[in-house]
Amino acid sequence: MLLEFFGGLITNSLALLSDSGHMLSDASSLVLSLVAIWFATKPASPNKTYGFYRFEILAALFNGVTLFVIAGFIVWEAIQRFYNPPTVASGSMMLIASIGLFANLLSAWALMKKGDVKNNVNLRSAYLHVIGDALGSVGAIIAGLVMWLFGWYVADPIISVLVALLILKGAWGVIKHTVHILMEGTPITIDQNEVKKALESIEGVINVHDLHIWTITSGLDSLSCHILIEDHQDSQKVLQEAIHFIEDHFKIQHATIQIETSQIHHGEMKV
Repeated sequence: MLLEFFGGLITNSLALLSDSGHMLSDASSLVLSLVAIWFATKPASPNKTYGFYRFEILAALFNGVTLFVIAGFIVWEAIQRFYNPPTVASGSMMLIASIGLFANLLSAWALMKKGDVKNNVNLRSAYLHVIGDALGSVGAIIAGLVMWLFGWYVADPIISVLVALLILKGAWGVIKHTVHILMEGTPITIDQNEVKKALESIEGVINVHDLHIWTITSGLDSLSCHILIEDHQDSQKVLQEAIHFIEDHFKIQHATIQIETSQIHHGEMKV
């Protein structure tokens, strides 16, 4: 990170400077991710009945927003350089970017080996930060090669903008996912209609209503619903079958189910 920052100042390369800024954000994001994982291990309390699992989602959202800010800065600076591209020391730039690329690939490999970067949104956001760094280094190498061969110095801001757009794409995915979780959206791997049909297929069940499925944190989904059954049915048997069915078919272990008969009446739910 420091190598690319000072290297960017010395070589006058925006690609290196933007990559070093992104790496600074990465370092902060990785620290924040570790703090989030530590917070998630803290037990629940009367005030925080779900514990601190959501801190991981908040950390991922913060990481996604910082990626947007960094990409915006890169694009703004690149636009200024389009009109008057400065001379860049391309040889030194490629050497420094190559060292940065190696470090980024090593970090990405470590994250993939030690954590679930596919399903854990917190680790995924940190992984995207590192991949964004690697792309920045690749872009700096390509820009350096073009400038070294052809003296076309506008390649530096062009590559910077392309890298920024790739960063924005990854950042948008993280932000969209985390906001969906914070809005109590149904997990993307679960179809609510399928859950409803599955529960209504249980013998003695008339209908399922007020069904809600949401994510507490990565890999931890929750469900609540009301199940109306025939009056002569054994409510505990139906409840046990519903619990097992939800866990076996949809991998939801945190379920709250209210069994009702025709004698139960309650007001209409707002949600």
